[in-house]
Amino acid sequence: MDELRFAAVGLNHNHIYGQVNCLIRAGARLVGFHEKDDTLAAEFTGVYKDAPRIAALEEILEDRSIGLIVSAAVSAERAELAIRAMQHGKDVLVDKPGMTSLDQLTKVRRVQAETGRIFSILYSEHFESPATVKAGELVAAGAIGEVVHIVGLGPHRLRRETRPDWFFRREEYGGILTDIASHQCEQFLFFTGASDATILSANVDNLSVPDKPELQDTGNIHLSTGRATGMIHVNWLTPDGMPTWGDGRLFIVGTTGTIEVRKTVDLAGREGGNHLFLADRNGVQHIDCSAVDLPFGRQFLADIRDRTETAMPRERCFKAMELALSAQALAEQNREKN
Repeated sequence: MDELRFAAVGLNHNHIYGQVNCLIRAGARLVGFHEKDDTLAAEFTGVYKDAPRIAALEEILEDRSIGLIVSAAVSAERAELAIRAMQHGKDVLVDKPGMTSLDQLTKVRRVQAETGRIFSILYSEHFESPATVKAGELVAAGAIGEVVHIVGLGPHRLRRETRPDWFFRREEYGGILTDIASHQCEQFLFFTGASDATILSANVDNLSVPDKPELQDTGNIHLSTGRATGMIHVNWLTPDGMPTWGDGRLFIVGTTGTIEVRKTVDLAGREGGNHLFLADRNGVQHIDCSAVDLPFGRQFLADIRDRTETAMPRERCFKAMELALSAQALAEQNREKN
C-alpha cells in the first residue's frame, strides 16, 4: 500500500490531536491542514511542525494526492465538510458528533452512497480506550455469555473558561445527547451486536449553568434492542477535584458474568486508567488494560486500501448517530412539555 496522505480541516475541538495521532501511529502521513482561526492554527503547528497550513480549503479538496480528510470542526459544520470532501473523491474521518441533526445525517448517508467514499467517526471512548477494546475482546470470546444489559456513564469536566462560544450554542454543538452520548450509543450497539435499537425514554436539562441556557449539562437515555436493554447517563458535572476529565464507566451484564470498565480512573484505588473487572463462574479478577493494542488506525487504513469495513461497519457508525439524534429530539420535546 502506498503511504496514505491526509489533511486536517477544522481544529475546533482538541480531539483532532487524537485523530491525527491515531492515523500517524498506523503509518499515514499528515501533509497539511486548514484552519481559519490563527490561535488554533498556531497550536497545531507547534505539535505538527512539518505540516503546512493551507490557506484555501479548495486547495486540499482538489489535491488528488490527499486521500483522507480528518476533522474536528465546529460540530454543526462537520456534515457539510464531509459531504464536500466525499464529493471530491476523499474518504472522511470526523470527531463525534458527525452531525447535529437528522437532516444532516440523511444528507451524509445519501452522499456516501452516491460517492462510495468511506465516512467514519472516531468514537474515541471506544476505539482510543484500551480497556473498552479489551472488553470487546472478552465479550466476543464469550467470557460473560450473551449481553443482556449495558450501563454507559460519560461524565465530563466543563472547563467553562476554556470553551469557545459555539460550545454554548445549541444549534452549533447539537445538544448533550447528540454530542457525548453518541459514544455510548455506539458502544451499546457494539457490545450487544445489534443493528438497531429503540429509544424508550430520554431527557436533558441544565442544572448548573443557568446563565448559559442553551447548554445542557445532564442527559439520559433508556434504550432496548428487544432483547438487551441499556441505560446511558452523560453530564458536564465532573468536579474539579477529580484527577481526570471524567470517571467514564461501562457496565456490561451477561448471562454468565459481568464486566466493569473504569476507563480513566479507579477512585481511591489503583493508579492510572484502563481498569477492567471481570466476574464470572470462576471468580473475580482485575485486568490492567493499559498496554492493550488499539487496532482502529491500522484497520481504518486497511479499509481505505481494500474498501472494507473492518475498523467499524458503516451502518453502526450511522446508526449510533441516529440513536443519539433521535434521543436528543425526544428529550427536547419532553423538556418543552415540562
